[in-house]
Amino acid sequence: MADGTARTITLIVVDDHPVVRDGLRGMFESAPGFEVLGEAADGVEGVDLAARLDPDVVLMDLRMPGGGGVAAIAELTRRGARSKVLVLTTYDTDSDTLQAIEAGATGYLLKDAPRDELFTAVRAAADGRTVLSPAVASRLVSRVRMPVGAADQSLSARERQVLELVAKGTPNREIAAELFISEATVKTHLTHIFGKLGAKDRAAAVAVAYDRGILG
Repeated sequence: MADGTARTITLIVVDDHPVVRDGLRGMFESAPGFEVLGEAADGVEGVDLAARLDPDVVLMDLRMPGGGGVAAIAELTRRGARSKVLVLTTYDTDSDTLQAIEAGATGYLLKDAPRDELFTAVRAAADGRTVLSPAVASRLVSRVRMPVGAADQSLSARERQVLELVAKGTPNREIAAELFISEATVKTHLTHIFGKLGAKDRAAAVAVAYDRGILG
């Protein structure tokens, strides 16, 4: 911790393609503030590795022979693992997207995300903040739309402000500070936002908001 405040974020890479694993390891090892503790070729191995090494973040592919990412995420959640899972996938049309988030993934990005975006996402995930790329969010919408006939109320100006900050991965404490309101008020706004958008969590709310043009 060179400046007394920064911390090194530890991570493991779970992907069935050696070239992808090597690329991600090289990328993070060349950047300050990250340490790659290990690699796994499938979800089962990834769960075991996470249990042994206790990384801050698990970079998880979804489609892997021998053990997929969704099942691995669910198992890590069941075990109460401290590690946050950031899904990295090749296609924004993966049908497992929402399943991964429901299983406990903190975020979901595409593998072609720019280096800086990936670094920022890993830092956010390590802090427990939701990370959801706009491209992935648009693909989530069909799975999180409100049922036919459900109320579709408009968000207030304040609720939009809160949602915009949520989409950036801003934690409740910082939202409260930026908007000069209490954390309890932020939570109340989020409850109203979830209800109006028919979403059960932050990631789903962001996805719906992108689709409806509230964000983007």
